[in-house]
Order: sequence, then C-alpha cells, then structure tokens
Amino acid sequence: MSLQPEVSKTDHIQGKKDAKIVIVEYGDYQCPYCGAAYPVLKEMMKKYGKRIEFVFRNFPLSEMHQYARPAAIVAEAAALQGKFWEMHDSIYENQRVLSEPLLLELADKLGLDPYQFNADIKKPELAAKVDSDFESGVMSGVNGTPSFFVNGRKFNAGADDLLLLISEIVK
Repeated sequence: MSLQPEVSKTDHIQGKKDAKIVIVEYGDYQCPYCGAAYPVLKEMMKKYGKRIEFVFRNFPLSEMHQYARPAAIVAEAAALQGKFWEMHDSIYENQRVLSEPLLLELADKLGLDPYQFNADIKKPELAAKVDSDFESGVMSGVNGTPSFFVNGRKFNAGADDLLLLISEIVK
C-alpha cells in the first residue's frame, strides 16, 4: 500500500525538510503499542533527525480508546500555538494516566494561552483535521497503530525494525 495523500503542509513534520527519507506514523495517543514505539522514535530522531523527515498523522481508535480522539484534538489545538510536538510528546509521556483533565493540565504546563486553547479545542476545523488524518490512513491501508510509511510505502514492521532499517540506510 502507498501513502495517500502524500505529505503536505497540513502535516506535522519534524527533522530535515525535504529529506531523502520520509517516515510517516499513523498513531493513536492512547494505544499502548504507540506508547511503546514513542521512545524508539525519539531515539531515531535523536540519531538521524538531521537526515530524515518524520511526520505524525492522527489515527485515533476511538472505539477502543476513549481519550485518543480528545488527545488528538488537544495536540491539534497546541499546534495552533506552535507547540504540536511538545504536546505530542507530553501526551505520550503521560499515556498511562491519560484523561481529559490531564490533557488540560498538559496545555497549562506547556504555557498555552488558556483562553485561546479552550476556544480552539471546540473548533470544528480541528476535528476535521483529525478525521482527515484518519481517512487518509484508511485510504493508505492502515488497519492498526502504530503504522509506518517509509518514502510513501507501507512498512510492515514495528518501530524497532524501523530504527534498524533507518540505521542501515543512513550509514
């Protein structure tokens, strides 16, 4: 399966812009497998972030994880204040105690403007962004999380294998 649509300005991107290696993760903030992948991906970005581009797309499995969608919307609201990756990291680092009050507490800890944040999380555009990410995952053949794509092609293995692959490619 191939990634649909391709990476664009609407995505959350870190690492080297226009790198030869582009990794896309479809993740669910409450998924324990995504939580286990998180430190591996952080290690990957620490080692190879100057040579690869990493993209995160929301794929909340709301039927299984009650806080996945609210967490995705909170991360999108943080993005409007330029703190997507800080919120993304904070959510994963607190995944085991995830709750709606915690999400609001994280926004406070990140220093987000509380009035703007509270207004933003209610905006239909943020829910639409989360839905759009999810739909792109479905179109791309995502059937679980985390799911990874390397240069637009589905990578059918876990984060540890992805790190190994990248270490081989980026020698």
